[in-house]
Amino acid sequence: MIGISKLYCGTVEPSDALRYGRESKKLPSHLLQFSQDKKPVVVWNVGQRCNLKCIHCYSQSKDIEYPNELSTQEAKAMLDDIANYGAPVILFSGGEPLMRPDLLELIGYAKERGLRAVISTNGTLITREKANELKKFGLSYVGISLDGLKVTNDRFRGIPGAFDAALEGIRNCMSVGIKVGLRFTINKRNAHDIPGIFQLIEEENIPRVCFYHLVYSGRGSNLIEEDLSHKETRDVVDLIINKTKEAHDKGKKIEVLTVDNHADGPYIYLRLLRENSHRAKDVLELLQWNEGNSSGKGLACISWDGEVYADQFWRQYSFGNIRKRKFSDIWEDTSNELMAKLKNKNPYIKGRCAKCKWLNICSGNFRARAEAYYGDIWEQDPACYLTDEEIGLKAELPKKVRQKVAI
Repeated sequence: MIGISKLYCGTVEPSDALRYGRESKKLPSHLLQFSQDKKPVVVWNVGQRCNLKCIHCYSQSKDIEYPNELSTQEAKAMLDDIANYGAPVILFSGGEPLMRPDLLELIGYAKERGLRAVISTNGTLITREKANELKKFGLSYVGISLDGLKVTNDRFRGIPGAFDAALEGIRNCMSVGIKVGLRFTINKRNAHDIPGIFQLIEEENIPRVCFYHLVYSGRGSNLIEEDLSHKETRDVVDLIINKTKEAHDKGKKIEVLTVDNHADGPYIYLRLLRENSHRAKDVLELLQWNEGNSSGKGLACISWDGEVYADQFWRQYSFGNIRKRKFSDIWEDTSNELMAKLKNKNPYIKGRCAKCKWLNICSGNFRARAEAYYGDIWEQDPACYLTDEEIGLKAELPKKVRQKVAI
């Protein structure tokens, strides 16, 4: 997760994270990416059922009953362990999490155990009454997915009216004081809507937006050819940076992040160097604290049936099941070769990523994407759009820039 507004617009300084000792349990949510202990944010897919038919769904959900989901008691035991382990956040995801009957009870229980509870939802089921219930049970944040403006979104979501229903859900949450953020997965068929998304955010006073780079998994694995080219990605990242700055210059303090491609971090830093910004030094320090992709370390996923994965996209490899062993035991078990390597990925990364100057900042990016594209977990991330010069081939960089990027 790369905070565009934090880094480029200067809404966060290194001192902000140091004030809390960089401990994940103490850090406010917007600073968690800079934690030192990297206790995992846990994504729990509470169920697989969903009322929409999104073409890029990593869980391949349908509107049907699914067997073998964790019971309420199993879920509470899992939340007990996650809280005792010191994880800072539990993210209730799906499928569509609001289709789980005991969701509110489990949100309340997570809050009682000291966990920060957030949900990732398509937003279409959030009536005014449901928003009030979510507020009552202590939900601190709702991430609502939109994949473009009305026509584009409804095509991606597979259901006519999904955009209008999601927008109503956003308004209902904000009306009761729940913080809302948009989630937008970028690809060739919706990138043109990004300026309209910024306009929507400003018109609706939505405080946060996360732009997700495409990860090839689930139904999203069918969209490899729909991913942006490297040039298109650079253009989109520049557009997001420019739109973020425009909003901030107008006094709209929107939190803007990009997710699932940590090349965005060095890209911002190099842009700041070209602009001779005084922010560059602080941004480099924050990026080093971020450490890049944290699948298997600072990010975990527990599936609806209790299987534990490195992240929500990468489901070929389960590390165990919480019905048999506690999550904390599974997560700390480095006798599992893959788990041990994910805790310290850099020595195993191949290709351009292995030679990259920014390896300690990107951590080789997404292993799921590398495997889907090359058939090799440790190959370079095909979505990295940085040029050979930008990854630190010193002989080809101007002397002034060579000195500044030395880390």
